[in-house]
Formats: sequence, C-alpha cells, structure tokens
Amino acid sequence: MTEIRDHESAVSIRPLSSHLLPSAELVELNRDFEDWTPAQILKWAHNRFGNQLAVTSSFGDAVLAHLAWTTVPGIEVFLLDTGYLFAETLWYAEHAASLFNGNLRIVKQELPPDNLWLDNTDACCHARKVLPLERLLADRQAWVTGLRRDDSEGRSTAPIIQNDIARNVVKVNPIAKWTEADIDMYTIEHCLPVNPLAGRGFTSIGCWPCTRAPKPGSDSRSGRWAGTDKTECGLHFD
Repeated sequence: MTEIRDHESAVSIRPLSSHLLPSAELVELNRDFEDWTPAQILKWAHNRFGNQLAVTSSFGDAVLAHLAWTTVPGIEVFLLDTGYLFAETLWYAEHAASLFNGNLRIVKQELPPDNLWLDNTDACCHARKVLPLERLLADRQAWVTGLRRDDSEGRSTAPIIQNDIARNVVKVNPIAKWTEADIDMYTIEHCLPVNPLAGRGFTSIGCWPCTRAPKPGSDSRSGRWAGTDKTECGLHFD
C-alpha cells in the first residue's frame, strides 16, 4: 500500500484530447458491454488505455478493487481520503489490499479539519473529494468507477462507458448493471472481506459526519447526507 498526499494546487483546464470517444463508438460499446462481464470490460479498458487508466474505490465493499487486482495484476486502486473517512473504511481498504496482494494508493490531502460539513456539504465535498479526484485524473485518459444503476433512482440509467467531458477522461462503470444481489454473490464466491460498517446497517459508506444507516425499504444511498436533498457528492454527474 502506498500513501500519497494531495495538495491544494489548482488544476489547469486541458484542451479536449483525441482519447475521448466518438458518440457512435460509445453507442456501439455500450450495446456490446451489456453482454460482457465486468472483468471483460476492465480488460478492454486496460488494453485501450494502459497506464493512463485510474481505478477509484470508496471501499464500501471490495468488489471493484478485487476485480481490478485480479483482472489486471499490479494495477493501482485509489482511495480518496477526505480526512473524514470512517476509521473502519481505512482499515478495511488496507486489509483487502493485504489479503489480495493489491496495489492500493490512498490519496491524502493537507486540508486541516474544519466545520464546513456542518453548513455547506456541497463545498465540503467539492474541496475534499471533487478537487482531489480532478487532480488525480489530470494526467489520465480514463477513469474506472464502481457506480451502479441500482444505487439510486438518479443512477438508474447510468451507461457502462461515457465521456466525462468536464474532466477530459473516458469514464468506465464496469459493474453498472450489477445489483446488490450480484455484489453479495461475488463477495461470497471470492471470500471477500466485508466492511465492518455493513454489519451495522450501512449500505453506502462515505464520510462519518454525513453518513447514516438508511431506513428499512430505502435505497442504498439514502443514508448519505440524511435529512437533506443532497444525493451526490459531485464525483458523478450528468
């Protein structure tokens, strides 16, 4: 496991590059990928983008990280440490990496603790998650995420592959079509460890000030920013 620190330096806006995919190719790939396994999609992404591919995981579970490490041995999986992650999540990420000999890189930042989350969660997420991600992707061509359609209603139509034009990268969501049952089955089949917070009813795990266990019958992300209208941190957007 490697730890790097993320500084507050500004990210310059880059001109659009040729690695972004034409609309016709995106349509064709999304049609084909509906029948591919996540491992096949990850292998395609690595063949296409090589070391210009970044994989990020929030380590609510270890599925995406395990898929990446076993499909592309040696590939780095990044965890963005906001400074407010649960201690259980940090332990869990390192534990999973040690179990599977995974290449984990924790991106830490120099922002000191503050109280911004109390009255402006959007600004807090932007400073501690969105900007660090954009710095990470500044010299990459593609980004692999664990976004799934059954996470919430707002993600229900997420494509498997798309151009993230604002960040000038191709965004790949290899487990987009998987359900919670698929995640559970993969976890069991591969004997993956489980985040300790899952045993306490947390179905989507972010930062400790803004994450609660959801109410029964609610979607898996309803415990994030509970009591507010906020549903996304800004990493994923249309």
